[in-house]
Amino acid sequence: MKKYIFGFLILALTSYAFVEKKPIQEHKITTKTHSRMNTLGLIGGTSWHSTIDYYRTINQTINDHFGNNTNPPLIVYTLNQAEVHRYQIENKWDSIATMLVTAALNLNKAGASAVLFCANTPHKVYDDVQAKLDFPVIHIADATAQAIHEKGLKKVLFLGTKYSMEEPFITKRIEDNGIEVLVPKKKKQIEELHRIIQEELTYGIIDKESKKYVLGIIAEAIAAGAQGVVLGCTEFPLMIFQEDLEVPAFNTTEIHSKAGVDYILKN
Repeated sequence: MKKYIFGFLILALTSYAFVEKKPIQEHKITTKTHSRMNTLGLIGGTSWHSTIDYYRTINQTINDHFGNNTNPPLIVYTLNQAEVHRYQIENKWDSIATMLVTAALNLNKAGASAVLFCANTPHKVYDDVQAKLDFPVIHIADATAQAIHEKGLKKVLFLGTKYSMEEPFITKRIEDNGIEVLVPKKKKQIEELHRIIQEELTYGIIDKESKKYVLGIIAEAIAAGAQGVVLGCTEFPLMIFQEDLEVPAFNTTEIHSKAGVDYILKN
């Protein structure tokens, strides 16, 4: 019996030796050659909903650029929005500036060589913050003005918080680039837009009636000659989309994110 078993094993091994062996194919991953990317710091949390859009847009754009799953060197610092809103109501913008400087310095210590504020309204204290830093803060208005120029427009409507609509820290910087900027003239409209942002959009709430109200204001501005609409609060793109409008919409979240990508890829 042992003889038979031994003979069977010899036969099996001999047969296996003559079986054609196919080479194992290696899985090749094609990676686009690139130089070292610059590390960017994102100061987010105002609100976290739009901060996610910044993070997503920057990562996706870098993926598209390289044609693979290359990720950019990003560092995120989240501010406490409740505290920011409290300082806004108390008109303590110096305290907000301190929060932004602290965030920027922490990001720099972690390796970021430039930062950006993931919102429009913090740019009210941009000059104060930038003066305390020895590395750049990428300004949202500069990137927006460039995008408007690329469309060849000369007159746009700007919608944002009451701070950015009533004060010139965003609109004037755009106007300095030869672009006329309209904002709602009625105090009631400004207050309602601000309420929609603060009480709805920052919580991720999209109300149909609120959207209708915003579109009504946009329609008035178009009738007054506006050739495009700047969604000058990073929450508005959660509600208003290009397909809602007959004129170009300038999504400042997306525009600012692309400016961040330009910095990351800058040699």
